[in-house]
Amino acid sequence: MVKVSFNSALGQKDPKKEEDKNEALIPDETDLENGVRVRQQSKAWCWCLCLGLALMLAGVVVGGAYLYREFLMQEPQVFVCGVGYVEKDFMIEDEEPIPPQRWIQESIRVLEDDEVEFINVPVPEFTDSDPADIVHDFRRNLTAYLDLSLNKCYVIPLNTSIVLPPRNFVDLLVKIKAGTYLPQSYLIHEQMMVTERLDNVDQLGYFIYGLCRGKETYRLERRDTIIGMQKREALTCHKIFHFENRFVVETEICEQ
Repeated sequence: MVKVSFNSALGQKDPKKEEDKNEALIPDETDLENGVRVRQQSKAWCWCLCLGLALMLAGVVVGGAYLYREFLMQEPQVFVCGVGYVEKDFMIEDEEPIPPQRWIQESIRVLEDDEVEFINVPVPEFTDSDPADIVHDFRRNLTAYLDLSLNKCYVIPLNTSIVLPPRNFVDLLVKIKAGTYLPQSYLIHEQMMVTERLDNVDQLGYFIYGLCRGKETYRLERRDTIIGMQKREALTCHKIFHFENRFVVETEICEQ
């Protein structure tokens, strides 16, 4: 008698292998939960990062705006003042008819910390005066006139007997603005002569360099004059009427 038997490995498939195959096709629920949890954590981290960057950017913008307003946009107060004066020589006797009063107006900015005064004289109502920009630099002890009609710059040592220091000038302007003080309405004459051309204006300080850069610049020298007794010469002169004190100054710049 012959006994016939079949190997179980050939007779049927191993159910364990089938289960392993099915398990390979269907992920474990635990892995799905872990994957969802990882994606949620990744998304939350991304939102936190974006929010942090947005807050940082907002802080930079707000801080930059504050610094810009406080340091760059903080312009000094601008005074616009008008002064009436009488163009009358003091040598004229009092019984002489008084000439009609003239009016001069200018814009003024003062940097007290830098000890600098900026004056803009617009086109006057009368025709014998030029519009001008003026800088008084007390640290450099220099004054610069930019004649806007000629587009020429003139530099001379600062005359502290005429020009008030920045703090005193601001006090005067505040009083004028408040109406508690009115400047005296008289005129002072000063005459200046062109002596030489300056080719290098960067040695004149930051503020005067900014005024005279790219323009013909000349050095001036004051000329003592006595009204009615000065020698007549063939001079080409231009006048600038301005004030930086309790009186109006007629600055006459001449060249031969």
